[in-house]
Amino acid sequence: MKDAAGAIRDWTREGGRYLGFCMCGYLAGSDPGFGLLPGTTEQYITTPSASIHDARETIVAVSWESRRRHMYFQDGPVFVLDDGANASVLATYDNGTPAALVAPYGSGQVAVVVPHPEADTTWYSDAGLNNPDGVRFDLGHDLIEETIRGL
Repeated sequence: MKDAAGAIRDWTREGGRYLGFCMCGYLAGSDPGFGLLPGTTEQYITTPSASIHDARETIVAVSWESRRRHMYFQDGPVFVLDDGANASVLATYDNGTPAALVAPYGSGQVAVVVPHPEADTTWYSDAGLNNPDGVRFDLGHDLIEETIRGL
């Protein structure tokens, strides 16, 4: 991805949209990554008060715009924003750290999410998991709408 980083930054800065799920959320950070976020990323499971402590497939609880929801999760990042960063946090983990956000990048927009709102029933059944909310895609749609709309 190192060869593509400059083109991705340029395209986004000039008005494009970057939508990153899980690993592409990591890549939106600066170390290593594209440097698209007003901050960086860290491994969620190593953060203080993380509700998950290993890299296994599991379900994580988040607060998505004040609604408690559960989603598929496997060793994703947490977004560490700079003080005063221009970003709209859409979801947080139980420890209050950002799990989904939207931020401007030049004339463009960056949206990232860690848990998987796009996970269908096969993701859960293959991992032997049961989402207590059922499999729903509304949070993914919300993220896409926020990405398109802008801040």
